Amino acid sequence: MKGLHNMDDTFTLYDLKVEVVASDRPMVCSHKVGDYFLVQGENLVFQKDTSFSMYSLSALLPLLPAKQRPLDPNDWMLSDTEIACPDPNCGARFKITRIGKRIQSHGQCTVVPLWKPDVQKQQQ
Repeated sequence: MKGLHNMDDTFTLYDLKVEVVASDRPMVCSHKVGDYFLVQGENLVFQKDTSFSMYSLSALLPLLPAKQRPLDPNDWMLSDTEIACPDPNCGARFKITRIGKRIQSHGQCTVVPLWKPDVQKQQQ
């Protein structure tokens, strides 16, 4: 039996760009068309001197881990790329675009051991 440290513990995530885009309605929040932040692995990367509404960020955060992962071609999470500002009076949209792939390592993200079904059966 191989030790857990000998198993490949890598997985792929997409890097994302989340950009403010206009719609046919006026923006009433502090958004500016073209403002953006990046998602690189588990990190949000903001450009210098850029601000981003915490309310908009709170609406976007639950979607980002799903958008980072490989998806079934029929999954709506793959096709729907624009998210509305959570303020119902604001016309801003946030476009989420995959901009590259990143190889992550389970061991670099957590101290919890990698679970493998065949290893779990052998330990019982």
